Amino acid sequence: MIEPVISVDHLVKEFNFSAERPTSLKSFLTNFSKGTVRYKSDVFRVLDDVSFAIYPGDFIGIMGRNGAGKSTLLKLISGIYTPTGGSIRTRGVIAPLIELGAGFHPELTGLENIFLNASILGFGREATEQALSSIIEFSELGDHIHRMIKNYSSGMLVRLGFSIATHLDAPILLVDEVLAVGDLSFQRKCITKIKELHRAGRTIILITHDSNSVREHCNRCIVLENKKKIFDGLPKEGVSLYESRQS
Repeated sequence: MIEPVISVDHLVKEFNFSAERPTSLKSFLTNFSKGTVRYKSDVFRVLDDVSFAIYPGDFIGIMGRNGAGKSTLLKLISGIYTPTGGSIRTRGVIAPLIELGAGFHPELTGLENIFLNASILGFGREATEQALSSIIEFSELGDHIHRMIKNYSSGMLVRLGFSIATHLDAPILLVDEVLAVGDLSFQRKCITKIKELHRAGRTIILITHDSNSVREHCNRCIVLENKKKIFDGLPKEGVSLYESRQS
């Protein structure tokens, strides 16, 4: 029996937001000195009782309106967030491409950040050096690889982040919609690389609003709406449901 590489079981994620703030610095200091500083907290639920399993070699497209919880779900899977309720179990190294600049240090060069980002993903120096030339070549950054990350454009960050995530030997790749940033030719190059990785047996999870990408590349589609999973099945059916909810 094939074991899932990711198991999401009755997942709940909530965030607490302060609903009351002092009207001025003076009132805050006065209340603080009296020990009467109080904050009410609003709880906002982002995901509610979401369950699914992902198996080796799956290519999953996750769709949903903005605010449906897609990016939060990927951050939970990658370990950036922790669940409020339920559980997530993963097997194997996960390479997330979720936020621009995530895992990068702004005061280090692109080259130095390759080693930093690779170490965060659990890869040692030897493995990183073996992939180094391929990472730099794919990124098309040229001499910019020696510039500090803080001077990179959003497109350059995507190029470097994607190159690192896809050229290290991580069996699971998480891709958020950061690929929408940058020029069209590099986006096409990224999609080609993702398809190549999938053919090689990698497990891919892709967040996208692009119906064509899901229909053409994915073997499953998950649709989120109102904090819940409302569909998990064939891409064509998932896309049709997603598009029907956009009107």
